[in-house]
Amino acid sequence: MGNTRHLMHSCLFFTANALSRRITHLADEAFRPTGLSPSLAFLLMAVVDRPGNCLKDLGQDLQLAPSTITRFADALAARSLVVRRQEGKVVSLAATDAGQALMPAVQAAWKDLYDRYSAALGREAGDDLTRRVDQANQQLEE
Repeated sequence: MGNTRHLMHSCLFFTANALSRRITHLADEAFRPTGLSPSLAFLLMAVVDRPGNCLKDLGQDLQLAPSTITRFADALAARSLVVRRQEGKVVSLAATDAGQALMPAVQAAWKDLYDRYSAALGREAGDDLTRRVDQANQQLEE
């Protein structure tokens, strides 16, 4: 097991997934007061930031498959936080008043999440890790 343990902790796949599970747990806790999952909150923020953006573009921005972005849009619409607008085959989203009203709580949750992992990692180290992970993701995408 000693060799396997070393292999796991020196493997990007294993360590990235372990980190993902830990940060997901922290994010779920931070977002619990909003009633939204972190992923739904990201979509709502993107819709508020760019009203009328089509689902395809939102999915690309959030790096989500078309079926996933559609499912997330359905979940937000079911909660009356967004409305769908369709022109031909293009579906776009706009935040409702309720969606807009939830934004201060969503922004507070993002700050809480940032503060939680910054407390554990150190602010500079957390910011650096975020930049490095984002850069690695972009390089692997190419």
